[in-house]
Amino acid sequence: MTHEQLFEIIRKKRSFLCIGLDTDIKKIPEHLLDTDDPVFEFNKAIIDATHDLAVAYKPNIAFYESLGSTGWESLGKTVDHIRNTTKDIFIIADAKRGDIGNTSAMYAKTFFETYDFDAITVAPYMGHDSISPFLAFDRKWTIVLALTSNPGASDFQFLGDNNTGNKLFENVLTIASSWASKDQVMFVVGATKAEALKDIRKIVPHHFLLVPGVGAQGGSLQEVAKYGLNEQCGLLVNSSRGIIYASVKPDFQKAARRSASEIKNEMQSLLLQTGLIS
Repeated sequence: MTHEQLFEIIRKKRSFLCIGLDTDIKKIPEHLLDTDDPVFEFNKAIIDATHDLAVAYKPNIAFYESLGSTGWESLGKTVDHIRNTTKDIFIIADAKRGDIGNTSAMYAKTFFETYDFDAITVAPYMGHDSISPFLAFDRKWTIVLALTSNPGASDFQFLGDNNTGNKLFENVLTIASSWASKDQVMFVVGATKAEALKDIRKIVPHHFLLVPGVGAQGGSLQEVAKYGLNEQCGLLVNSSRGIIYASVKPDFQKAARRSASEIKNEMQSLLLQTGLIS
């Protein structure tokens, strides 16, 4: 999927919503625990209820690999169900991989070939040679962690460079954006750091940004849009717990749709206000 194709989906759906499938078997409705694959059945219900509202789904790989082989099976079935349900969905493996080249090559093969994800999140700490194996895949995206929303982000990401005066996350944006085009590289910027998006857009004006932290983590969609939208939207804003756990009762599917609809409608208003749709 290219940059332009992703923007076309955003315009078609009038949404830039990414739904995080952080599926915790301890939190899903009890009645699903009697099924053969509770994690998949929960994901299937969420997908069936929201796929017309979302542009992307983002399974958090830790929730699946923690269950061993059954978790990986649930993940594969989830990706297959999305592919069989709609063609207009961008699927992100929230895996945060990044290792020496030959190991990264195997990670890339796992998520781009074996599981057919469109994109994967990666940690850039080990540099270009740890990221380049992901970039070798045509029409696949590498989403580089730049400025995260967790409290510990300040431990390293804001450290200054004595030579350039830039903060570390600014160097990540500058350097990683030179590794490939806007059709292959995206950046993670936490919604709780929304004001930083103004300066981030000076460094990467045309790239897509994956923005977690809206909803349960306290990020403001209005603030993210104010500072982060560009001429082709340029945002995938993620909400996980606020949608998938909107209810843990048998009505969870309807509750998830209501929550997703509220966010989608707000996004539609923002897209209309900026003239990106009409």
